[in-house]
Amino acid sequence: MEARSRGSFISPTLLIFFFLVIHVAPARAELSNVSSLQGKLKGLFPSYDCPQCINRKEHGRITAARPDEKNIDILVTYTDANGAVRTRSINSKDLSSSWVWRYPSDEDGDQKKSSKEVKGKSQKPDKFEGNIDHSNGNENQYGVVVEHKLASELHPIKFKRQRLRNERRERRSAELIQQDKEIENQIQDAAIERAKELDTTSKGKYNIWRKEYENPNSDSTLKLMRDQIIMAKAYATIAKAKNEDSLYDSLIKHSRESQLAIGEATSDAELQPSALDRAKDMGHVLAAAKDQLYDCMTLARKLRVMLQSAETGLNLLKKRSAFLIQLAAKTVPRPLHCLPLLLTTDFFLRRYEEREYPNKEKLEDPSLFHYAIFSDNVLATSVVVNSTILHAKEPEKHVFHIVTDKLNFPAMKMWFLVNPPGGATIHVENVDGFTWLNSSYCPVLRQLESARMIEYYFKAHQSNSLTSGTDNLKYRNPKYLSMLNHLRFYLPEVYPKLEKILFLDDDIVVQKDLTPLWSVNLQGMVNGAVETCKESFHRFDKYLNFSNPKISENFDPNACGWAFGMNVFDLKEWRRRNITGIYHHWQEMNEDRTLWKLGTLPPGLITFYNLTYPLDRSWHVLGLGYDPALNKTAIQNGAVVHYNGNYKPWLDLAIAKYKSYWSRYVMFNNSYLQLCNIRYEWLQTISMGR
Repeated sequence: MEARSRGSFISPTLLIFFFLVIHVAPARAELSNVSSLQGKLKGLFPSYDCPQCINRKEHGRITAARPDEKNIDILVTYTDANGAVRTRSINSKDLSSSWVWRYPSDEDGDQKKSSKEVKGKSQKPDKFEGNIDHSNGNENQYGVVVEHKLASELHPIKFKRQRLRNERRERRSAELIQQDKEIENQIQDAAIERAKELDTTSKGKYNIWRKEYENPNSDSTLKLMRDQIIMAKAYATIAKAKNEDSLYDSLIKHSRESQLAIGEATSDAELQPSALDRAKDMGHVLAAAKDQLYDCMTLARKLRVMLQSAETGLNLLKKRSAFLIQLAAKTVPRPLHCLPLLLTTDFFLRRYEEREYPNKEKLEDPSLFHYAIFSDNVLATSVVVNSTILHAKEPEKHVFHIVTDKLNFPAMKMWFLVNPPGGATIHVENVDGFTWLNSSYCPVLRQLESARMIEYYFKAHQSNSLTSGTDNLKYRNPKYLSMLNHLRFYLPEVYPKLEKILFLDDDIVVQKDLTPLWSVNLQGMVNGAVETCKESFHRFDKYLNFSNPKISENFDPNACGWAFGMNVFDLKEWRRRNITGIYHHWQEMNEDRTLWKLGTLPPGLITFYNLTYPLDRSWHVLGLGYDPALNKTAIQNGAVVHYNGNYKPWLDLAIAKYKSYWSRYVMFNNSYLQLCNIRYEWLQTISMGR
């Protein structure tokens, strides 16, 4: 008899080709022929899950007794992955339920059905077709052959659809591959074109063509030693926790020696000759520590703690640094404190008639070139005047209007009495002499005298200010308390007879003739200034509080900012548009400092909004007081260079490479400077950070 399967029974470890040769043996005794088997199994019920048996029962035809199909040993022969023929014995009860039994007596009744199945198989290229042996030569002694039925056959129409789907998939895959190739070619072509446009001669701050990037391994030893120190600290902590005192002492010792070997070095070229030996010794110690203490989780946890601790320390140092920088910006070096004292003493020793300047008739002549400088720094003001006159083609046509405070008025006046600037006219005034500038007229003066403002400034000196509130420290600078800083908004009142004036800060240096600025057509604008919106942050939203509807409804946050420091003001247009009244209006609205912090640039941006004419950028180069990465060519070509920021050229904070642009206009041969020890060497010392 033969066995037929309703499903597939193929072990995952068997290959495509296998043959089943089944030897059936009774469970209790071995029978020699078919008749004895039939007698032994007579009366047993047939398998009712066999359709053929059910059919014979229904027709009353039972041609032979069936053996016990639940307890038959089956010998399976198959081919393994290496091609070797192997055998395996299984029991019929372990077979899948898809296996059924078919007997030779059923052959006639199922002949028609079988022929149809074979015909269907011949039309289907199933992957298992031809792998199962259908030969009658595999019958055992009972004439029984076990056969496994193939998986569900595909109908010819379904097979055709499957073939068409496969063809469509192949065509789509080919199209996508072709598209990928085209896109890749386009990317390559675009990269080539972009590379052709790359300017390799530029010298930007992060330019990869800079000299220090020529050898990427130039600092490899220094980096290695720093990494070793970090790992040594991590292992030392772990060793301490595990009472490995000897290893702990060794790690700490080598860590200190490596730190001493590094010193102040910033590259391998600055390392000591013994640094490489220190690195090798540290490597041996770290290898020993790794052998004894290495645990991935413990080490990772320790490094994470070290990183968090370093971040906390860095934030604290940033706050302290901000505080100290602001504090240093407020201080006056001893030589600069000495200079006004000597000048003041000599001024009061002079007779009254010797304290006046000549050429008073030029002070209100609108045909001349008038400058306004408001400062309490004698040396800085002298540099502005000297640098301007040295580059002026007609010095006698230039008039400098200097306003200072009561304390420095005698010193400022004495300096220009003994050092007249080569034919130019000088006029020095005391801001306290402007009786019209009082709290009833000036809102900012009324605010500066208020108790709230005084409390705000005095709180900056409390002990906890070192680590808190550092973001607003720059707004607590005493210069914001001085009316000299706000006097620029009252130019028409200070100089009622003038029509146009050039305003200069005391931290600028003039490098070209500024006479052409008086010929610039401001096109109806009041203020002529260099815009700073090309910088990364100098727009209105940096200075003004746009969360306040009073600001957001009246101004554009992306509007270009501009710089105080060198400004051309049309005083006739100023008076016509009542610019001072606009300033007063916004200053009164900001009494609680919710529109902007203290300072003069934010109210200046508001007051001259849509009233500023942009000058060429070469007229005014900014950033020498805070940015060490400015373009050298731009500085040299600038008509005016501005040390805006905390790093003023006369302070210890000065940036060394910008120092010469300012110091070249200092009169080092002056007797007052020599008495106060203001020499070129002193300026170079403070520029190099002592």
